[in-house]
Amino acid sequence: MRRRSSGAGAELLAALAARRATMLRVAVVVAHPDEETIGLGANLALLRRLTLVHVTDGAPRTLHDARGAGFATAAEYAAARRAELRAALAAGGATAELIELGVPDQGATAAMAGIARELAALFATRRIEAVVTHPYEGGHPDHDATAWAVHAASRSGPAVIEMLSYHAAADGGIETDRFLPGPASIQVTLSPAKRALKRRMLDCFATQAAVLAAFGTESESFRAAPAYDFTASPHPGSLYYDGFNWGMTGAAWREIARKAASEPALCAG
Repeated sequence: MRRRSSGAGAELLAALAARRATMLRVAVVVAHPDEETIGLGANLALLRRLTLVHVTDGAPRTLHDARGAGFATAAEYAAARRAELRAALAAGGATAELIELGVPDQGATAAMAGIARELAALFATRRIEAVVTHPYEGGHPDHDATAWAVHAASRSGPAVIEMLSYHAAADGGIETDRFLPGPASIQVTLSPAKRALKRRMLDCFATQAAVLAAFGTESESFRAAPAYDFTASPHPGSLYYDGFNWGMTGAAWREIARKAASEPALCAG
C-alpha cells in the first residue's frame, strides 16, 4: 500500500522523543481498549488534540473472556472495559475525543474494508495530521486488521506512526518490548514518575490484569510505519495468533486482506 509522506509524522516523533506537548491533530487508532495505554500511556497527555478510536468493543462473542471476568454478557463486559478506559485516561491526565466503531472483538478482519472507509471519513472530517496505531506483526488478527485499515485510510492523508504491540517470540512465546525488523525507531525512556503514572493507568484495566502483566513500563517506542505488503506474512514461521482459537489464521487473514484491497472504494489513491 502507498501512503503520502508527511512532515507531521516527523514532527510527532520529535515531540514524543523530546517529551514535548504537541498541538498536531492526532488520532490514536487501536483494536481494543487498553492498547493505547500499552503503547503510549505515559505520553498520551502530550497529545493535546487527540482523537482516540477503538475499532472493537473489546468483548469477544464467545463469552469466554466475559465469563472469566465475571460478566454474563458481551455487552456487560464491553461496558466494563469502557469504564476502565475512562478511568485510565483520567489517571494519566489525558483528554481525548473517544470514538468507538463497535466491531465485535475478534471480528475486525471480516469488517476491515468498512473500517477503512469509516477511518478515511473520520480522518478527513477531523483533519487528522498523524495517526498512531499497531504495527503489522501477527500478534492478534484485530491488530493486523486495524493496521491494514489505517494504512488503507491514510493513502493520501495523515502520516502513520507505530507504537509497540506484541508478536511471536523465537521460543513461541510473546515478545512485547521491540518491533519486528523495519524502520529505525525512537525509544523514550520513562522517568520513575512516568513509570508510576503508566502503572496506575494499566492498573485501571482490572479485567485485563493477567494479559497486561506481560507489558513493562520502562520505555515506549515509536517509528514511522513502513509500506507493508499485507499479502505476505509479517515474519517467518507461525504467527502468535496461529496458536489460539481466535477464529483466524495468518494464511486466512492474508487472503481476506487481499480480497478487501480489491474493493473499488479502496483501489484508488
